[in-house]
Amino acid sequence: MPRTDRASRDIPASAERVYAALVDPEALVAWLPPAGMTGRFEHYDPRPGGSYRMVLTYHDPAGSPGKTTADADVVEARFIELVPDTRIVTEVDFVSDDPAFAGTMTGAWTLEPIPEGTRVTITANNVPDGISAEDHAEGLGSSLLNLEAYLER
Repeated sequence: MPRTDRASRDIPASAERVYAALVDPEALVAWLPPAGMTGRFEHYDPRPGGSYRMVLTYHDPAGSPGKTTADADVVEARFIELVPDTRIVTEVDFVSDDPAFAGTMTGAWTLEPIPEGTRVTITANNVPDGISAEDHAEGLGSSLLNLEAYLER
């Protein structure tokens, strides 16, 4: 049965600043990788119909073996919707020989202005069975904390 995971954080920054950090590849590699990982783009084309390929590398692969190689996860994503300062929707596939990571996950980032800044919510639909709900919650939460720290600079 397809699973949906969701995480949200109130970030003291305008929706415009948050959105800019969501579409700038240099910003993304700075804050998107969860704790214990680094990231790099092999290509990045942020427009509806555009795509990206990101390599996420584990600092310690012994604790979290990668989905693609022993120390890395590779994701291939397509941009479905980009609504400035409001919403970004992507379809994401993990490059893996393991059927537990097969299938296309849809990720939606929504930005809601609030008096203190912006409520940022990530909703992941059709999460592959190979990603535990606990690990995904930890990763999503870590990325949101990283986003907040990035925007505080």
